[in-house]
Amino acid sequence: MKLFAIFGDPVSHSRSPLMHNCVFTHLHYPACYTRVHLQEGAQLREKFFTLGLSGANITVPHKEAAYNACDEIRGFANEVGVVNTIINENGRLIGYNTDADGFLFAISEFDNIEKILILGAGGTAKALAKRFIMEGIKVSVINRSAPRLAFFQEIGCQTYSWDTFKTKEYDLVVNTTSAGLKDDNLPAPLEIIENVLTHTHYVADAIYGKVTPFLEQAQQRNIPLKDGADMLLGQGVLANELFVEHSLSKEDIQNEMKKSFLL
Repeated sequence: MKLFAIFGDPVSHSRSPLMHNCVFTHLHYPACYTRVHLQEGAQLREKFFTLGLSGANITVPHKEAAYNACDEIRGFANEVGVVNTIINENGRLIGYNTDADGFLFAISEFDNIEKILILGAGGTAKALAKRFIMEGIKVSVINRSAPRLAFFQEIGCQTYSWDTFKTKEYDLVVNTTSAGLKDDNLPAPLEIIENVLTHTHYVADAIYGKVTPFLEQAQQRNIPLKDGADMLLGQGVLANELFVEHSLSKEDIQNEMKKSFLL
């Protein structure tokens, strides 16, 4: 019986155990998935081995710490320095990033996305910004302060702090911050949020399972929106493929994971 887990702070809200255990149970794969509340990202590697894990997912705020915890980074995670999935491969931790492709899956029903504004500059924002640029999308990023914006400038994003922000027209505005996850905060001052919401066709939030204050603002303006549920599903399917070493079909994994959202 293999053991998998999700690390985060907070983590009690996570649907990942339900999603992955639904796959393991119904597809008869000998594994179990649990949650681990981790406050210090620097302790991730030690905790992983102490628990005897075969793999793990990582959520906020530890995705960059997870990158540093790995012995080897593969695929898209190399492009962004951010890891959300770790596999134990013969005692070596191998890091991957499934967030970005999961998000592309989530917004696939939105039409003609050419210009995106990202709110926040953390690990999720880095992964999405890089992936969007690879798709030929023009990306702008706004963050509370300027120091965290260097990565985005280097990959070709237009960047702003709250003090320097100038609104343009966007096809999609995405909140990648944790604002609204366990509080009633907005990801930027209300004046900025009101401004960008009058200049976008669609809105998305990486947070799932609740209507955040940011999404409430979008609802009031009748803007088509999505929470993070589809992103969660998309990245979860890709992560599970890695967990089971591709011994189960992606279609079967996705079908079982979808069922977990009805529970």
